[in-house]
Amino acid sequence: MPQLLPTDVFFFLTLFGLFGLLVYSLGQTHLRRPWQKVFQSTQAMVSLVILIPYLLVAVADSIRLEGVLVPQAGEGPVASSEPLSLLDLGLQRLRLSVEKTYSAPLQVELHAREMVRLPDGREIWSTPRLRYGGSHLIDPFKERTSDLFRRAIKGFFKGALVWLMLTVPLLAMVVWWTGDKRRVLLDIALGRSRFPWRAVLLAGLFLAMVVGVLAEWAAVYHVLGTDKVGADVLYQSLKSIRTGILIGTLTTVATLPLSLLLGILAGYFRGWVDDVIQYVYTTLNAIPGVLLIAAAMLVMQASMARHEAAFQSLALRADVRLLALCLILGLTSWTGLCRLLRAETLKLRNLEYVQAAKVLGVSQPRILLRHILPNVFHLVLIAVALDFSSLVLAEAVLSYVNIGVDPSTESWGNMINTARLEMAREPVVWWSLASAFCFMLGLVLPANLLADVLRDAFDPRRVS
Repeated sequence: MPQLLPTDVFFFLTLFGLFGLLVYSLGQTHLRRPWQKVFQSTQAMVSLVILIPYLLVAVADSIRLEGVLVPQAGEGPVASSEPLSLLDLGLQRLRLSVEKTYSAPLQVELHAREMVRLPDGREIWSTPRLRYGGSHLIDPFKERTSDLFRRAIKGFFKGALVWLMLTVPLLAMVVWWTGDKRRVLLDIALGRSRFPWRAVLLAGLFLAMVVGVLAEWAAVYHVLGTDKVGADVLYQSLKSIRTGILIGTLTTVATLPLSLLLGILAGYFRGWVDDVIQYVYTTLNAIPGVLLIAAAMLVMQASMARHEAAFQSLALRADVRLLALCLILGLTSWTGLCRLLRAETLKLRNLEYVQAAKVLGVSQPRILLRHILPNVFHLVLIAVALDFSSLVLAEAVLSYVNIGVDPSTESWGNMINTARLEMAREPVVWWSLASAFCFMLGLVLPANLLADVLRDAFDPRRVS
């Protein structure tokens, strides 16, 4: 049976809303032209190629099934006590391959030495072999390097084959749409097409080959090592994608209504309306953000502790805390965009076309919707894109001071919080921190690059 947690419902509603907004924008002439500039930008399209897999992983991790049969050591399949997502089922091997403790990436032995009992009864101080990582190798010291190389080549070819199976039908549709096979394919190969097909296809090929290699290695190794309790770090990093994207999207949805409404009203009506709104966000800005979030989270946790019967499972409890964190971040981070929209609206309200609309008797709500809002839309887009990146990073900071997501929730912030103690070990355990950093960079950097293109395309002051 499928099961949706509260954050899953809001996440899918947000995705449907964004898709509807995109369809509506493409149907409007004044909004279609900026989107055409975005679609013709190599930087934007390559960024999307990187961001789409992140989004697909988050969607797969948000669709859960109850009563799924999972393998049990020494027994037959048993029903899972917690709902499992499609991502959990797809990464079953990584989820269940739990070692004793730390192991470095792609290694076949534990990271630290301990007393190992040999078959003849003697005990030596050595690093024991892993239970799952490289268990197919008879002599890992001689076979591991060649095995990794063979699997890498196999992964490259598998990834290229999958890319080819997706690319051929796509190019066939493009050729059918244009009707000139030779010219279209030549333009794509030379990079002369209006849509940056060549850059998109090359980025997709590179991404498919990298995923193919990681999939081949992950089938028999711990690609990014294991943590203190022996859990696979690659699995944790992939599970953390949903948390990062949820915090970025749901917090933005909570921020936009307050920012748009109060910012435009303050700039357009001025007077006592402007004074009240300025007083509210000035007071809110005077309170340190971390303290305000910490106080709100502590109140929320105390409320959850008093009503434990309302939470049927640990997953639901952790999900409610994640949703509360998104709402709290949204209610405490709307002031920056509100101030920016107020300043832009103060300038727009004095322009000639707004004054002409007032003289012609156009109603104030219509002026706000048709003349003010479209001309601040570029500020909303760029602020949302940049805030998305900053919110993903903010989760790491909040988890570091233990006011972020629930400790049982997989997140990059929790990984970094754990890694701060691991970096002081001897030998150093560096891969959890490096994995969280690389996955965060892969999400935040393309989002910022896409935000730059959106700003350039939707800013009405920029001339094509």
